[in-house]
Amino acid sequence: MTQMCLRQEDDTVKKLKKVKNVVLLQGVIMIYTISSVMSKEASASKGDAVRFLFFFGMEFVILGIYAVLWQQMIKRFELSVAYANRSMAVVWSMVWAVIFFHDTITIKNAVGVLLVVTGTVIINTDTDNIAEKERADD
Repeated sequence: MTQMCLRQEDDTVKKLKKVKNVVLLQGVIMIYTISSVMSKEASASKGDAVRFLFFFGMEFVILGIYAVLWQQMIKRFELSVAYANRSMAVVWSMVWAVIFFHDTITIKNAVGVLLVVTGTVIINTDTDNIAEKERADD
């Protein structure tokens, strides 16, 4: 009975760790997509060199941060799973387009995003394909 409880507790801890890692991965992908916001802002500077250099520089800083964080993520996931999650960049880019640039979302956009999210959920919940590397969080 005690072993069964310990096994269930161990499974719960593993599931929570998996969820935590997926959330962290999505955070890293969000950071990546913010670089496109900086790029669009830089392109809209219309001759204002200071504004252009600021947003262009911020894009590089964000991409540098993303590169370091991405390396940490691919230590936690199989590469195929990590890259499948990168498709969620479409979702985050759409969110930023609405928030920062007041773009509208069409039905086609919504259907496309729904397909991407569905595929990502399938990849993340298929326990046979997810082989998180056993590493300490530190």
